[in-house]
Order: sequence, then structure tokens, then C-alpha cells
Amino acid sequence: MHRHSLEHDGIILSFLDAGGDGKPLIALHGHWMGASDFNVLAEDLAPDWRVIALDQRGFGETDHAVPHSMTAYVSDVIALLDHLSITEQVPVLGHSFGGIVAYHLAAAHPDRISAMVIEDIGVNIQDDSTPYVADWGGTFRLREDLEERLGPRLAPYLQNSIHRVAEGWALNFDPTEFLVSEQATNGDHWTIWLQSQCPALVVSGSESRICEAAELRSMAEQRAGTTFAQLDAGHSVHIDAPKEFVDLLRQFLKD
Repeated sequence: MHRHSLEHDGIILSFLDAGGDGKPLIALHGHWMGASDFNVLAEDLAPDWRVIALDQRGFGETDHAVPHSMTAYVSDVIALLDHLSITEQVPVLGHSFGGIVAYHLAAAHPDRISAMVIEDIGVNIQDDSTPYVADWGGTFRLREDLEERLGPRLAPYLQNSIHRVAEGWALNFDPTEFLVSEQATNGDHWTIWLQSQCPALVVSGSESRICEAAELRSMAEQRAGTTFAQLDAGHSVHIDAPKEFVDLLRQFLKD
């Protein structure tokens, strides 16, 4: 995966592109995470698929301290497709926060999206992560100090979100800005979910602490052309069960 950037809406968007001759697949990360969390997935899907992963606004190497809204998130993905001159319909994979963006994208731009994979996120979102992230901000003298603050359950998943700064170690997102993004994605998205008509796969992690499998199963049952699958994993299914996730993804995209 190679790092690139573009300017859109007055901000610099950063993204990773696997390149090659494979068919393009857009990947959108979850909150607290970034495009680099799809590196292994990109390797596993090559050479058939060219994974293009966006650092969404406020995360990773994309500009921070910017406006947050569903309209803005969707427009960022369209700008990425336009920048890469991808005019054909493409599948989109969205994990958590990225999944919300994905089904809004499919509803708003059916001419650009051929299929969507929604990884462990529902449509009735009422999150408040303030207790988790309130003390994550600032700079930590040692990387281990920051990992300890994140805690043993979350630190392994945020390794790619920790970076070196002049005074020590910090997260590559501002916890305060994340809470703004969280509010922008909260709400009842059932209507949007049902608006699009492209094939969809909803993937549940059996050990997820974020989503109830019953809601994800209901999403598949109430939307035509949608399949539900559950893998032995937590919320980050593509990280916890990489081989099984890739096998599932390949079969869905083939079908």
C-alpha cells in the first residue's frame, strides 16, 4: 500500500492505494483507526482486488480540526473516486464508523457503488464514548504509557493509531474531535439503509461489544439482496479473523 493525498473541500485527504491491475475496492475504517488497518487485507486480496483505503477526515494523516457531517464524509469518498478517475461502480467495505459512511454513500450515489460490505455496525447508533476517551489526549513520554492508558483490550487494535511526536507519543486523532465525529454519526439510519439497492453483506463479530447480532441480522432480513454472516471475532472482524474474513469477502464479491 502506497500513501497518497489530495485536496478536497479545503482539507488534505490522505489515502493508501495498493495499486496494480485488480478491480478497485474502497475501504473505510472505524473510529480511532485508519487506512493502515487494511494493509493485511490488501495483501490478502491482491492481485484480484486493488484496495484503496481512506484516512477519513479527522483521522490518520488526513487534516484534523475540520467540519464533521455525514454529507462531508460521503463527499470525501466521491472526491477520492474522482481524483483516481474511477468512474465505474465499485464495492465499498466499511468497518464500524466506515460502515455508516458506506451505506450513506450507497444511498446517495447508487451510480458509483456496486456492492457494500458492512462490518459490525448497525443502523440505530446512540454512542457516547466520553468515558473511554476523556483521558487519551495529549502526549505521553513513553509509548508504553499511552498503551497503558488505552488499556489491554483496546491498545492492540490502536497500534497503527499511535505515532511518535517531538515530546513522546500520541494518538493520530484528537479524542475531542472524535467525539464530534461520533455525534455526527449518531442517529436512526434505518431509512438510509433501506434506500440503496446494491447487493450487501453484513458481517457480525460473535464477540463484539459494540453491536448486537440481532440488529445486524435484522438489517439483512429487511433489505433485499442482503446477506448476513457471523465470524468468531470481536468488533474488528477483519483484524481478529483475517483469513475467514477474506474468504467471506472474496466469495461475496465473486457472487
